[in-house]
Formats: sequence, C-alpha cells, structure tokens
Amino acid sequence: MNQPAKMIEALLFVSPQPVNEEELAEAIGCEPEEVAAGLEELAAAWAEGERGMVLRQVAGGYTLASAPENDEAARRLLSKPRTPPLTPAQAETLAIVAYLQPVSRPEITRIRGVSADSASGTLLERGLIEESGRSQFGAICFRTTDLFLRLFGLSSIGELPPISEWDPSPEEQSDLRERLMAAGGARLGEAPTVDGEEAMQEPLPQIEAEAEADAELDESGEVETDADSEGDQPANAFAAN
Repeated sequence: MNQPAKMIEALLFVSPQPVNEEELAEAIGCEPEEVAAGLEELAAAWAEGERGMVLRQVAGGYTLASAPENDEAARRLLSKPRTPPLTPAQAETLAIVAYLQPVSRPEITRIRGVSADSASGTLLERGLIEESGRSQFGAICFRTTDLFLRLFGLSSIGELPPISEWDPSPEEQSDLRERLMAAGGARLGEAPTVDGEEAMQEPLPQIEAEAEADAELDESGEVETDADSEGDQPANAFAAN
C-alpha cells in the first residue's frame, strides 16, 4: 500500500463524518490524482468479504464502515450503556488529583473554591481515582488509578503534560498561584505568604476542623452532595471512554 493510501486510511478512520476527495487532498497535501489512486487501492484492500470493514462512498464522501456480516454484532455492542463524559467539575477535580496526588478532599475543595464531594465520589465510582492513605489531619487522600493511565494513553504519571506548557493570563496565574500556595501551606501546617502578604483565606484551625470533619464523613460513609456546583454541561475534553 502506497503512502497516500495509508494516510487516507488513517484520515477516514479518525473522521466521524465522510470525507470527500478535495478534503483528503488538502489534508494530505497531494494532488487529486494521488487521492483517487489511493482510494482505488483502499477499495481493493477493503473489498467486501476480505476484511471486517469496507470502504463506502456516502453523502458525497468516503468512510470506513463495518462489513454487512458484522452488523448484528456491532448493534449488540453499541446497544450497551455508554459511560457519560466528565463534567467540567469532575475534569477539574481529576486534574488536581493527577498533578498533586496524593491529595485530600479538603485540599481539592480549597483549590477549586467549591465542594469536591460529588465530583470525587463520581471519579471513585468510575475507577479513575482511588484512596491512598490519610492526610496529617485524618482526611482520606486520593490518587489516580491504572485505568486513568490507560484511558489517557500514559505509561506513568511522569508523562503528564508539564504545567509549564499552559500559558495562563496574568490574572489566572495570580489566582492559581495564591490558591496553590494556600493549599501547600495547609499541608505544611503554616500560613504561606504571596508577595509579602498572607495568602491563606482561612485560618489554619478552620482548615483543620474541615479536614477532621471530612475524615469523620469518610468513616461514616455519608457523602454530602455538591450538586449545585456540579451542574455544568459535560466537558468534551474528558470523555473518559
């Protein structure tokens, strides 16, 4: 199979919609004649009866589809309930756990600025995070699981994209720095400062009380919902298939 045919095959595989010859030529950066030859080669390679998929020309474009003999099996598979995508709150909570693990629920709440009970509960149910010991105040800590690594195509947590690749605005950078400094200071049992000013928004005794209450909540098995803060629409970036 020549290179244009291989590239066309990859593009048709990843595209959810049929792709016409002009779009294929533009994406590949080749002449229409090369696309036509590649499609002809693919049609022969994916001819009915040869493999599990076939090349179809539909809606003015080309697409890869399951062979007719596999339709019944495909319907059975796709009829199963699908895992809904993560909401923005769940995605944000998962990111905090991934980068700061092990991290407790009170710490997540301080960084997010809203309760993390519902989001962390959902992530636990889906197997994306798991319990990992307790904090110095007795609150349960969380870490990501092997399922998280598989779903995001990582071999280890060390392969997470560096935070330095994110380019926040000055306002976002200042706000995030203060929130992370506050959470870090709580871990160390002190009130850190930012640019000479106290960054903690809550006195340490109150933080300890929240952590102790969270620990009691974990032991009792009762989880307080934060449905009001979880009403966001699903986030496309975290489908968690």
